[in-house]
Amino acid sequence: MDSDIKPFNISISDAKIAQLHHKLEHATFPDETPLSDDWAGGVPLSDIKRLVNYLKGDFDWRQQERRFIEVAKILPLLTNPDSQDQPCFDDVAPSLPNFGFSSGPSKPGSVLEQYAEYCHKLMLKLGYSNYATQGGDWGNGITRFMDIRYGPASSSETKKSGAVWASHINHNLAVPPSISTIPQHGSLVYLKYLFPTYSNREKEGLARTHRFWEEGAAYNGLHCHNPTTIGIALRDSPVALLSWIYGKLYDWTDSYPWTDDEILTWISIYQFASAGPKAGCRVYYHSATAKKVEEYNPGVKLGVSTFPKDLLMSPSYHYRTLGPLVFENWHNKGGHFAAWEVPELLVEDMRVMFGGLVKSGEINFPGPK
Repeated sequence: MDSDIKPFNISISDAKIAQLHHKLEHATFPDETPLSDDWAGGVPLSDIKRLVNYLKGDFDWRQQERRFIEVAKILPLLTNPDSQDQPCFDDVAPSLPNFGFSSGPSKPGSVLEQYAEYCHKLMLKLGYSNYATQGGDWGNGITRFMDIRYGPASSSETKKSGAVWASHINHNLAVPPSISTIPQHGSLVYLKYLFPTYSNREKEGLARTHRFWEEGAAYNGLHCHNPTTIGIALRDSPVALLSWIYGKLYDWTDSYPWTDDEILTWISIYQFASAGPKAGCRVYYHSATAKKVEEYNPGVKLGVSTFPKDLLMSPSYHYRTLGPLVFENWHNKGGHFAAWEVPELLVEDMRVMFGGLVKSGEINFPGPK
């Protein structure tokens, strides 16, 4: 363990909490109309008013800041298996630059490839010379870059350490196979692309992906092209921030029963974030023109989990363009925030995949030095 690694405790000042309450007390809402509570037009006004009243009243941020956030549900399952037959994991859940209580980079251009370098150096600093990764959303792309840059037997010109031995991902969008990739993926995969036959779940996944790009990705375009504009609005107005994020929590889940405490905890993290909500928006801006992950690394075992209410899904055979697929599971429930909505399903997939690789002797993790 590196000697300069120090504990960090989330502790928001009373002054910042008081400032938030002051802004909420002076919030201005639009007039109520017959369409105010129609989800077809966006977040219901009555929901926002209720959440604002709770946020400035009985919501206890002090209780929430003592807990982990998105990975809070999966960490106990990974570190405390139900039986001796299940693998027990050492877990490192990084807080990425620009998000949460990590600082924002001091210069432009911080994108997923740099995040991959950050995560890899963190693992080495913690004493892990070999490790496996899991990622969804931005973590999916970061994990893919870690496979390419830090996995063994890659064709990339970047120097490799061979540290990443296996990866599991969700929130998956894979490029179709091409004739140039036949040596890697096999001619059968390419023939399936030329003469596609889709299962019902694949058809539903493709339809959902199409709907997302057509109807649900307007925020993405705004973040990509005007991150400062939306960032100023979200930084100044907690009601704007609540409305902006609450809609995504609702739309991107599989009818998950969000509690008001859960919603306001997620919102408060953006509100109190060290770099502010604008920093998270700028990740889209820099990633829009950044290098995409298109390499195939035969040295990193790959697992894929697909949840029916996620935003982006590809046909099963497309996933074979990402790497040597050793695990795949299509679930019957769950959405974009699988680690929060259905943590037991995500963890079980990781147990089966990583545990199976260890038992078969295909990978062996010596633990931290």
